[in-house]
Amino acid sequence: MDSQFANKAYADQIGVNFPLLSDFTRKVTEEYGILNPKFPVANRTTFVIDKQGVIQHIDKDAEAIDPNNAHAACSLLEHKKAEGRTQ
Repeated sequence: MDSQFANKAYADQIGVNFPLLSDFTRKVTEEYGILNPKFPVANRTTFVIDKQGVIQHIDKDAEAIDPNNAHAACSLLEHKKAEGRTQ
């Protein structure tokens, strides 16, 4: 829900080389079921979505603070993709 500029600064800070999506209007946050009904903020959540648009991994709350789980999920997806090419 942060601005694209805040997301870019955060991505630079943690050293990721892919864009972080922004849901400044809160539309997607609500559709994904992570909008906190008591406050106009999202519950901290990280989704790993493959190129077909399928959610492959979700980290919630404290787990979503550390990007290592999402990174591991991405690595696993890449490994599965590589295995599929060799068969």
